[in-house]
Amino acid sequence: MRRANQDWLAPWESSPPGPWADLNSPSAFRYVHRDQRRSARRGESMPFAVCLRGHLVGHLNLGNIVRRAFCSAYVGYWVDSRVAGQGVIPTALALAVDHAFGPGGLHRVEVNIRPENKPSRRVVEKLGFREEAYHPRYMHIDGAWRDHIGYALTSEEVAADGGLLARWHRIRATAA
Repeated sequence: MRRANQDWLAPWESSPPGPWADLNSPSAFRYVHRDQRRSARRGESMPFAVCLRGHLVGHLNLGNIVRRAFCSAYVGYWVDSRVAGQGVIPTALALAVDHAFGPGGLHRVEVNIRPENKPSRRVVEKLGFREEAYHPRYMHIDGAWRDHIGYALTSEEVAADGGLLARWHRIRATAA
């Protein structure tokens, strides 16, 4: 799926050295899967498969989890272009944030997005993430150091709504 979505994903994904086909091969997936399982067992990340009607359509990861006085993580996600715009990623993100703020014990979740990635920015803006910062040359993506806009939410910001998923359902209901 990631190989088939190269044109859709490559402009937004970090760019480790190597060709896209090799970095998204079955052997590379096994390595990434093993690394994410190890990171999750250590409490450093919360990786999630994003599924629709029983089929894998994307991935979402709460990573770089820092505990103690910070209790924070960043989120990264991607979705198959064939289901983009159907509410899959906002729903997955709302579920993951609710898990992070509930059983996950986190207080803050951040998302950093390239300014040009309007669909991804729309996801977090719809859910009520607050724009906080502009990060010049934040991450190496698509062959260069790219600027990002930082968004964040804290547990207090969604507690009154009954969680982020409940907020998302209300937003969708009023838009229908």
